[in-house]
Amino acid sequence: MKLSCDIAYVGVDDHDVDLFEGQFEVPLGMAYNSYVVKGEKVAVMDTVDVRFGDKWLENVSAATDRVDYLVVQHMEPDHSANIARFAAAYPDAKIVSSMPAFAMMKNYFGTDFADRRVVVKEGDSLDLGGRSLAFVGAPMVHWPEVIVTYDAATKTLFSADGFGKFGANDVEDPEGWDCEARRYYFGIVGKFGAQVQALLKKAATLDIARICPLHGPALETPEEIAHVLKQYQTWSSYGVETDGVCVAYTSVYGHTKAVVEKFCEILKAKGCPKVACADLARDDMYETIEDGFRYGRLVLATTTYNTGVFPKMEEYIRHLLRRNYQGRRVGFIENGTWAPAAAKGMKALLETAKDLSFCGNVVTVRGSMTDETVAKLEALADEILAG
Repeated sequence: MKLSCDIAYVGVDDHDVDLFEGQFEVPLGMAYNSYVVKGEKVAVMDTVDVRFGDKWLENVSAATDRVDYLVVQHMEPDHSANIARFAAAYPDAKIVSSMPAFAMMKNYFGTDFADRRVVVKEGDSLDLGGRSLAFVGAPMVHWPEVIVTYDAATKTLFSADGFGKFGANDVEDPEGWDCEARRYYFGIVGKFGAQVQALLKKAATLDIARICPLHGPALETPEEIAHVLKQYQTWSSYGVETDGVCVAYTSVYGHTKAVVEKFCEILKAKGCPKVACADLARDDMYETIEDGFRYGRLVLATTTYNTGVFPKMEEYIRHLLRRNYQGRRVGFIENGTWAPAAAKGMKALLETAKDLSFCGNVVTVRGSMTDETVAKLEALADEILAG
């Protein structure tokens, strides 16, 4: 695949992966992207997952009959696993990366390639003859060693893990870019909003006509690039993307589920533009994390369990907190037959977050739903939708 006359795609698609990073379901597979950039000299941008080393080396060989440099932007093994194989296949090529990345290489491969390494940092460039690759630091997006690379000749930003998404490139995503890119962002990068903001400020100084991430499709139209940058600005600043309510619940015997279903009906009847409801024990946890950040309002409903919060609910809240959940309105529904304590426990966990406002109307159920429960749900709906 050629992206331009002097940039070739040499990555691979993975349709066998069960869980990306050991936790994320990827029903559309996964792409591990790599690129060849040609001037008078030739640079390869990153390697791929260890299982695809043979295919990747074949792709590189088919794209170019010489390689002078391997640029390592990110040392996570889905991108760096074939560095040693590259070094053996191209013994005269130099390896270009940040100093922290070379320290990681020694940990992974037993060597930091001292006789072949070219250490770069922000502001440095690599002359390929007729074109120059400029390096921009992107620490903690989402590992500390990350650099991204700008090719002024084609106005291409090689963005490492930034602006990526779940899904193989040879599979059409029926939901478009946003859905799996959002789940990818909040699942993997969400904690590091400040660092992403710093990278966005640097990117704003560049004339970008193409973005080549290490996962997902290259973004090549002005409309795509503007949209993606806008989404990343919202996500990394923890802004509200969509007007609506995320309702996350757990239910043991179905009583809390029935209450939640009634609550969602009430929200819709009151004109809520979008209600995203998830059963934390059965639905994809990371899609619900995504929705927790997408919407400006969150309602949590769970049973009291061992005098505290049901485990799946506690897990969800801790996932939000690890990703710097902030700036939202939160409501609670609890169920407890003899000593309801879930709402108190959920609030105690969330009080460590920044700029949350909590609804005063807490719905307490003592077993099954009653007319009094419905009246309390009405009051909570009015409060969560206010303002």
